[in-house]
Formats: sequence, C-alpha cells, structure tokens
Amino acid sequence: MRVLLIHQSFVSHDHPGGTRHFELLSYLTQRGHACTIVAGNMGYLTGKPVVKTPYWIHESRESGIRILRAYVYPSLHRSFVWRIVAFVSFMMTSTWAALRSGKTDVVMGTSPPLFQLISAWVVSRLKRVPLVIEIRDLWPEFAIDMKVLTNPYLIWIARKLELFLYRRAAHFIVNSPAYEDYLVSKGVPRNKISFISNGVDPEMFQDESTGQTFRAGLGLDGKFVATYAGALGLANDIGCILRAAEQLLSIPSIQFVLVGSGKEEEKLRAEVESKRLTNVTFAGCFPKSQMKDVLAGSDVCLATLQDIPMFRTTYPNKVFDYMAAARPTILAIDGVIRDVMESAEGGICVPPGDARALADAIRRLFDDPSLTKRLGANARNYVQEHFQRSQHAAILEQLLCDLAVPMSPHTKTDPLTRGNS
Repeated sequence: MRVLLIHQSFVSHDHPGGTRHFELLSYLTQRGHACTIVAGNMGYLTGKPVVKTPYWIHESRESGIRILRAYVYPSLHRSFVWRIVAFVSFMMTSTWAALRSGKTDVVMGTSPPLFQLISAWVVSRLKRVPLVIEIRDLWPEFAIDMKVLTNPYLIWIARKLELFLYRRAAHFIVNSPAYEDYLVSKGVPRNKISFISNGVDPEMFQDESTGQTFRAGLGLDGKFVATYAGALGLANDIGCILRAAEQLLSIPSIQFVLVGSGKEEEKLRAEVESKRLTNVTFAGCFPKSQMKDVLAGSDVCLATLQDIPMFRTTYPNKVFDYMAAARPTILAIDGVIRDVMESAEGGICVPPGDARALADAIRRLFDDPSLTKRLGANARNYVQEHFQRSQHAAILEQLLCDLAVPMSPHTKTDPLTRGNS
C-alpha cells in the first residue's frame, strides 16, 4: 500500500512538536507499506525552519518514511492574518509537491488547518484515489469560540468550505471520541468515521531516566518542578499558570517551567518580568527525543486550555506523554480528557481558568510526595493499557488497507465514492 499524508506541522522525534503521525506511519513502514509525507519546512511551535535548503522542496527519509518538505512563507507567529498567509502558501506548494510524489493508493489530509485539506482533496481527485480526512481539532469552530474568527462573512466561508471538503471524503478519522458526534451533526454518516485516539509509545518514557540533565541545565536542583510542555498560544491559557505562580511566590521551592514556544511567548515573558515572577522559567523547545528527560526532571505536569465549550471535546497530546512518564497531571480542562484522567486516577482535575484551584493542587502534591508518586504510577499503568500508539497504528493500517484495495475491473464506482455506502 502506498500512503500519502499532507500535514504542514509534521515533525519527527528530532524536532519539537506532536509526533503522532511519525509514530503511526513508522509502524506502517515497518509493516512493508510505502509512506510519503508532504510537510512544511517551518516548525509550528518555533516558527523557525525545520530544514535549511535553497530549494522549494526538500526530500529526506526518516524511519523509512519519505518526507517532502514544501516551502511555507515564514509568518506563522506574526498575527492571525499572517498565519493564514503561511497556511495558504503551504496549500499551494504542498499540492505541487504531492502531485510530483509518485503513485499513491490513498491520500490522507489532516485538520487543522482546513487549507491543507484542500490540497489533499485536489491531489486525491487528480490521482483518482480515496481521500481520508483526519480531524485533530474542530476548525473553524475552535477559532469562532475563541473569538479569533469573528467576521460573519469569513465564518460563513469557513463553514461552507468545511462542509464542501467533508462531502468529498471517503472516510474520516477522529482522535477524540467527542468529534464523532460533531461530524454526524454535519451530515457525515457514522459508519464513515473511525476513532483513532491520541496516545503515546510508553517505551519512549522509561522509568530509569532521572531528568538530572534537564534539572541541572536550568538550575532546578532541589526544586519541586511543575512543568507545562506545549504551545504557548492563545488557546492554551498560560495566563492561568502565571496567576497560579504569583500565588505561590511565597514558596521558593516550587518552580514553574514552561517548555515550548508560540505566538504568545513574548507577551508572556513581559508579564513574568513585570510581575517579577522569579518562580517561572522559560525553558524553550525540546525535540520529542529529549522529552523523556524533561518529564523525568519534573514532579508534576500541567495541562490548561481556555474555558470554552469546544475545548471540552479535545484529547491533548501532552497529557498522554505526561501519563507515560509516570507524572501526575494537574488538569485544568473539562470534558472527555477529564474523563480519562478521572478513570486513570492519574492526577488532579481543577476548573479551567481557576488559578487558585491550580495553585492549591500544586501545593497539595508538593506537601504529599507519596500521593504524587501514586498518581504518577496510576497514570502510566492506565496509558499502557488503553492508549498504546502501536494499537492505534494497527487500526490505521487496517482502515487504509480496506480503502486502498484496488477496484475490480468490472466495478463502475468512482474510487472517490468508496466507503460512502
């Protein structure tokens, strides 16, 4: 089977960011399938080049995966409008790269952003193969709920584009169980939707890692470290973490560490400086291959999102990494991920946006090392049983093989409509 994935923010373990697709497609290549990923040349978290090349397309291989990095206009972190410019630039260059990638049996597009789904649809049409759409976040709904997208005309266009693309997919993959009902509400038949959860490879977070390198590098020896790892963006409500840090300034042994980067980083750094939050450290970005040491050097981990209804549907990647590293999560997110955390008994759940509750939860674990250790062990055991990446990859393999089976010469159905019945 020959699989083509179009994904602007794809990264491997050598770069910062989510590595869901690298791990899933690495499994497929190990099983003998040929996988090509058309990705952007700019890192989504850092806004900096992932590869430096004078060419519009850079080709490489990692773990048997063929990676074609297409040019992206370097404006991801400037503003909302400039982010759209970056997305549109990739939409055009990725289409060109994908059409030059060779024979394909199935095309996958992943959202957000919606623009790269346009690329996937065009390529699937021209190559006359099925289109699989993966929904990782609900766009444009998240942007509308966050008041990032407010113009009624642009909202109308975005929703029309969303429905246009949905009606042309042979099948859908969702990484959160809540997204299935959303797609059904948009007219997608339930039998065209497969749930392949976010998850983790627990072997990447072995217990023998001490985190000493991470601690020593940031001067954290002797500290109780509360780590947030991920994007520093508007959606992530890092302001809540800073307000919790302000309330715990009187306990110098507790240190907040922000691992990652994003559009809001400059603003957050200015706030830390103006409030003299000496208990907050900006650690920068780390590739996935080093996150084992980062999380091993942490005592508790933080997951926050803004308190808007649509965020109750999401399964954040970072939470599964925290759990695999046997670290308790203080979760300031409601909805389906809270159900996971409560079932695992792997952390403490607090109301989104409630800085006092977040600070109290950190103080509780600081005061009770045995509870901290027990919650972390519970989390790792649960994620090993329920959220193994290899299990998810096997589901993906079967799904794509079913869709990519060559049609009989006597079959009159267009391959783009397979799976619609």
